[in-house]
Amino acid sequence: MSSLLRLSPMVALLVLGACVTIPNGPSVMALPGTGKNFDQFRADDADCRQYALVQIGGATANDAAVHSGVQSAAFGTAVGALAGAAMGGHEGAAVGAGMGLLAGSAAGASAGQYSGYDTQRRYDQAYLQCMYAKGQRVPVAGEMAPAPKTYAQPASGYSAAPPPPPAGNPPPPPPGATR
Repeated sequence: MSSLLRLSPMVALLVLGACVTIPNGPSVMALPGTGKNFDQFRADDADCRQYALVQIGGATANDAAVHSGVQSAAFGTAVGALAGAAMGGHEGAAVGAGMGLLAGSAAGASAGQYSGYDTQRRYDQAYLQCMYAKGQRVPVAGEMAPAPKTYAQPASGYSAAPPPPPAGNPPPPPPGATR
């Protein structure tokens, strides 16, 4: 049983590492800006990739995901061992550690995926900001604006006269109103 406990953290690392595959570069597309040649674009791309990496702390999204997953698995193992020891002594600690590792690994996979996604999102934002500042074309969010309303114009090309005011005298102003 102790050899199983020694191998279980390594198995968890392999499982978590295999579950999380996130690109180590931008997941958004930038294009050469107006008047920029491809060599300028490539130089700006390399510079902005480095800038984005520094902005997220130097870790890739994949690194962040694996680190978060491993932390959760280790925490689950420790909590499971403590709970198992409290309930059933040494044998309970081993069973608790195993169950904690399984539960922690499952939670770690979810936490790792979220952590990797968040890191990738921050990387992409920094990359796009840099590329935009260097004059490259980047995608923007937006919607199609509705077409402006058009009104029928008379055939003569002049706009129609406004309608005449209603017939009769206007009603008196309410009491206390000033003119």
